[in-house]
Amino acid sequence: MLILTLTPSFAASQPSLLMLGDSLTQGYGLLEQDGLVPQLRDWLNKNDIQTRVVNAGVSGDTTAGGLERFEWSLTPDIGAVVVALGSNDMLRGIDPDTTRDNLDGILKIAQSHNLRIMVVGVLAPLNYGPEYKNTFDAVFPDLAQKYSALYVESFFTPFLSENSDISAMKDKMQSDGMHPNELGVAQIVSYIGPKVAQLIAEIPARDK
Repeated sequence: MLILTLTPSFAASQPSLLMLGDSLTQGYGLLEQDGLVPQLRDWLNKNDIQTRVVNAGVSGDTTAGGLERFEWSLTPDIGAVVVALGSNDMLRGIDPDTTRDNLDGILKIAQSHNLRIMVVGVLAPLNYGPEYKNTFDAVFPDLAQKYSALYVESFFTPFLSENSDISAMKDKMQSDGMHPNELGVAQIVSYIGPKVAQLIAEIPARDK
């Protein structure tokens, strides 16, 4: 079930940020205040960026599911979107061309609504072989370039800068070894916060 969680009310003209994603965006396994969206909201508030943040994260969702629900998640106040889908495609071994087509559909809709866009990439492991990894990893920067979107290589980039094995970062991960705990989310927010601030700043003044 999709739950859209908004920050406290701001002026009607204030643009909102839609976080379209899966379990990490939704806040899987965490207390509500420890999830990605609430921690990002707090980061924005502390940096005097007053923007409503809409949590459109659905645990287990694929790019196909995101495409199906994206347009009806849009309300007139949405000025920007962070697209953070693809992890579950990778875990299921879905053809990278299918992932590309679904994400292309999402970004095409975002463009048609004049939204500012951020694409968060997913880095595949070598489980499916180097050809799959190379093809899958390339989907995200390619589409970000096509749609002139801001690009973040991965939510886990700050972890990988310290250690090449995410599973080894036990103090930042939940017991499943796949989802970050509140400390891990805080590190992700510190990494993406300035990029999200840039995204919000790019929303045209006429939309604010």
